[in-house]
Amino acid sequence: MRHDTIVDAIGNTPAVRLRVDAAEGVEVYAKLELLNPYAMKDRVARQMILEARRSGALKEGAPIVESSSGTMALGIALVGTYLGHAVHIVTDPRIDPITLTKLEALGCVVHVVETMTGQGWQSARLERLAELMSGMPGAYWPQQYSNPQNPTAYRTLADELIGDLGTVDVVVGSVGSGGSLCGTSAALLERLPDLKVVGVDCVGSVLFGQPDVPARKQSGLGNSLYPDNIDYRLFDEVHWLSDDEAFDATRRLAREQKIFAGNTSGSVYRILTHLAAEAVPGTRLVGILPDRGDRYVDSVYRHRPAGPIAARPVEVPYGTTVTGWSFASIPRKDRPVLVFLESNTTGSGMLALCTAVRLGFEPVLLAKDPARYAGLDGTGCLTVACDTESDADVLRAVREAIGKRTIAGLTTTSDFYLEHTARLAAALGLPGHAPETMTACRDKSLTRTALRDAGVPQPAFAVISDSADIAGAVASVGLPCVVKPVGGSGSQDVLWCEDAATATEHAARVLAVTENVRGQATARKVLVEEYAHGPEYSVEMFCDNRQAACIGVTQRTASALPYFVETGHVFPAELPEATSSELAEAARQALKAVGFDRGPAHVEIRMTDMGPAVIEINARLAGGMIPELVRSATGIDLLEQQVRAAAGYPVRLLADRTRHAGIRFLTARQAGRLVAITGTAEAERVPGVERVVTTGSPGRAVRPPRDAYDRLGYVIAGGGSAREVEETLDAAVRLVDVVTVQD
Repeated sequence: MRHDTIVDAIGNTPAVRLRVDAAEGVEVYAKLELLNPYAMKDRVARQMILEARRSGALKEGAPIVESSSGTMALGIALVGTYLGHAVHIVTDPRIDPITLTKLEALGCVVHVVETMTGQGWQSARLERLAELMSGMPGAYWPQQYSNPQNPTAYRTLADELIGDLGTVDVVVGSVGSGGSLCGTSAALLERLPDLKVVGVDCVGSVLFGQPDVPARKQSGLGNSLYPDNIDYRLFDEVHWLSDDEAFDATRRLAREQKIFAGNTSGSVYRILTHLAAEAVPGTRLVGILPDRGDRYVDSVYRHRPAGPIAARPVEVPYGTTVTGWSFASIPRKDRPVLVFLESNTTGSGMLALCTAVRLGFEPVLLAKDPARYAGLDGTGCLTVACDTESDADVLRAVREAIGKRTIAGLTTTSDFYLEHTARLAAALGLPGHAPETMTACRDKSLTRTALRDAGVPQPAFAVISDSADIAGAVASVGLPCVVKPVGGSGSQDVLWCEDAATATEHAARVLAVTENVRGQATARKVLVEEYAHGPEYSVEMFCDNRQAACIGVTQRTASALPYFVETGHVFPAELPEATSSELAEAARQALKAVGFDRGPAHVEIRMTDMGPAVIEINARLAGGMIPELVRSATGIDLLEQQVRAAAGYPVRLLADRTRHAGIRFLTARQAGRLVAITGTAEAERVPGVERVVTTGSPGRAVRPPRDAYDRLGYVIAGGGSAREVEETLDAAVRLVDVVTVQD
């Protein structure tokens, strides 16, 4: 076949029929993507770079920077350098000499990071990439894991399969960035709706509900991150192979089929032949073989197994931790439903819905006003509008939406709907919190009473529901005091009061409020409590099998009095072990006092001269992006654990890394209108910064923070110590300017 350029030679790879042990009439084909100029990801590199040039994201002659340790690097090098761009590849010491030599021969600049961060090699590479980008104005970063052109590139592969074979019953492919199998399958399913899609992953990869094992040896598939390009709704089945099993299968592929390929192709081959052996006559199966074997001559082909090589896979419930060849079904049709009753409006609410999809569920969100949730369309969630204040309406909506499908569980990420969720779970006969426990946590006056009855240390307090009782309450508690509603959230209407007049005025104001920010009727009660002196911490707890585990302690930073807005956090707090243990035990006793025995909890405590004093019990995950800090610092994804617990899956609370992470919130310095938030790109390039997010839109009325709703964005950073994280956040935030004008 004649081509004018090497770039034009990408694609049109052969589909070769394999000789396998299968019933008469079963056809098995290998799509030899390894016969692209370098490998399968040549398709992606061509698609991403040509589209970036077309759209203007990549200017003529501008440099290209990408993080890769394998075939994507080669594809970028091939297309980028051919089209006249300088190509910089950021990789790590795991890169094989052959790939390194090829990249250098093609004219790339290769940057090899020396040490991994607490989040592994991937994180270390991304930090180095950010440094390079900051010094290369106009540089283009393809971002293979989230670039929609990645899966789009594989429509041509699907077209080639249809053109060569006419029809396909089963497609088997490896999953790394998610682009190849998801892009190919999505295009095939448009024409072949009964196609069975089987994903191949490796033991120790997080992609399909497994714990991360950074020391796994396989390359080209698996991941320690969740790429945006994986569409979990496309899969019918997923298989995991250990390193030994994958490498053995790779050698078998060469011996049995004369195809000298890499471990990704070998893994696909093992699953493909297993499925073929069990297929009925007339079935046509295709396996996508992405990589050739030259870069693995001294690793895969010299490897000697340390453990057993399974002859058959073990079927496991999805979410079960595996150590060897196993598979789980995650059918596209009639997936079990996980019901969410409303959500919080921050990123974690939408992340929870995406997490449910990734774990094999169909999330259903019941919401009074779905339009309030930004990003809902991209979650893959079925949304049902109903009156979420009416138990009868919610129950009717659930039954109509679910039909005869199985409800795996019920949960919420919103503080305001904890009681509603508990009542709905009881009505549906699903596991859940006791409604009275949620009431005791949501109504802070009931929390105080329960703590007092259990002898748990806390500030002195008084509860009032009549303005005439305010003065007496303030006198009994003493000054200064804190006045707040019993059912608030996000520090809204929480005020430090230095004198009786301020306390009386504020309490009267709170008592007059009839609806909260969600339009729910307020309790019309005010809590007046002693101001506890001392540093404030939050203890992140998770109850599993009625055992309360402490995940860690968060150091909290708040705005200047009289308000209590959280302006930053560091996790874990650097504390003496005895102090951390004391805080954890106080949190356990507080949860016991209110009968809390399942799922996540966030307990706020001040360490006073007399010891820990419990301020609040939040019967949910922490807000303020603290779960993201926990994930970054320890590898424990608390949001995933909440979803797993709600569905009855086993939870995983063991840390796989030890580092620190922190957040600093962006706020206005003066009241007015927001013009812009500048400097975010520069802040994102500060080494150690993981994310810079803005949530305030120009034109919005802003003010110095009085509650959490006044925050306008945040910066998240990670590092080896709390001090390092704080210094990184200081450096990043100095680059950001919240520009306002006075009305």
